[in-house]
Amino acid sequence: MIIESTTLLAIIMIFFGSFVQTAIGFGLAIISAPILIIIAPQYVPAPICLVALFISLLNSRKYRSSIELGGLKMAIIGRIPGSIAGATLLVFVSAQTLSLWVGLLVLLAVFISIMPFRIEPTPIRMVFAGFFSGLFGTSSAIGGPPMAILLQHQEANQLRANLSAFFVFSSIISLITLIPVGFLNIEKLWLTLPLLPAAWAGYWLALKTTQSLPKETIRYGALMLCFICGAIAVYKSMN
Repeated sequence: MIIESTTLLAIIMIFFGSFVQTAIGFGLAIISAPILIIIAPQYVPAPICLVALFISLLNSRKYRSSIELGGLKMAIIGRIPGSIAGATLLVFVSAQTLSLWVGLLVLLAVFISIMPFRIEPTPIRMVFAGFFSGLFGTSSAIGGPPMAILLQHQEANQLRANLSAFFVFSSIISLITLIPVGFLNIEKLWLTLPLLPAAWAGYWLALKTTQSLPKETIRYGALMLCFICGAIAVYKSMN
């Protein structure tokens, strides 16, 4: 069987994205979406969201003892209107404009996070993080940075656990909102199927090689990914 070049590219990007997400708690879309939206845009956002749901379920099961659902409740509430807004943007706003705003907001969030003061995950901030995660995640599949920045000071396994649990709920919300605007259909489901074995392989390799990473390595890796995500989004929108 001959695999098309775009499918092969998607498989490779999903493998690396799943590896990173399992290692630090998020990163699947940050690794895969900026490249795929340029070369194979049919994979953004719905197929990536479907794979994110699959990986988040695996990671939630792995780290279920560290999940604190009570602390995520406000973020999930904020995710609902954010996802609706993100689905609306897909219909009315050009991809170039959306990419620019997403990139600038992510870069701003990274700048705030490296300031000497610490951003505590208060209920109000969790609502806003959930909203922007929904906005970015539904429109571009990149919903990790707002929540990762807010939770970055948690212990490594707790960070992985809480982000994974949040992404389970948020992926489902995003997928539901993508249906009425025509961005999730049978064709997208078929596109997703070849990606799932690659996602599982990335998950498995990360479990075997990255579980001893210290908290600060996780934090700086997350911030670096956020910065790369924002920079790529801005660069793409300017060209």
